[in-house]
Amino acid sequence: MNNVRTVSDTKRTFYSLHTRPINTIYRRVVEELMVEMHLLSVNADFSYNSIYALGVVTTFDRFMQGYQPEQDQESIFNALCQAVEADPHRYRQDALRLQGVAQSLPGKDLIAWLSQATPLDRDGDLQAQLQTIAQNGNFKYSRLLAIGLFSLLESADSEFVKDDKQRTEALKAIANGLHLPEEKIIKDLDLYRSNLDKMAQALIVMADMLVADRKKREQRQQQSSAAVAPPSTQE
Repeated sequence: MNNVRTVSDTKRTFYSLHTRPINTIYRRVVEELMVEMHLLSVNADFSYNSIYALGVVTTFDRFMQGYQPEQDQESIFNALCQAVEADPHRYRQDALRLQGVAQSLPGKDLIAWLSQATPLDRDGDLQAQLQTIAQNGNFKYSRLLAIGLFSLLESADSEFVKDDKQRTEALKAIANGLHLPEEKIIKDLDLYRSNLDKMAQALIVMADMLVADRKKREQRQQQSSAAVAPPSTQE
């Protein structure tokens, strides 16, 4: 019998764990991330690593910024991980650890490490994972892994990654050192950054619409109050 979980199984598990409705503008983000994580989790060549975890955490946190009610964010993230039979606390802990490592290094040193040009004795787990990626001919590349690598660069030097030429050169060096698809990484990250911009713009439009709607309601209430006010009487 084929016991591989389906996308429907994963979605059903998610909505049984997080039972509150998800705001419309964010629902697509959550479901697309859920499907992406599901497809990787059932792929025979996929294996968990902390760079992938950082990619998942970064993607979720960036695209869920501004979500209301804010306390639902943790519930949604936990359900997302548990729906693909993963541990959300492990994802968060690994992501925090890697961000701390990246923040402690100059950008050039981090690039040399990620590209395996100059291995560093900073985090044995990360070093082992980098070697596994570079040496495993069947390693399963994913967009979320690319976002994890980008997040490491961003943590080390947020200004550096804003420079198109420097960012592209760094990503090429890392891709070549880890034997990952260079063009796909650059394309995936360009789309990721573009989608972040679109999400930010959509949130601004939504906020403006909410403000305008509130003003209209207040105006209607004022007009209604004025209409029912009794006329003044003169003796």
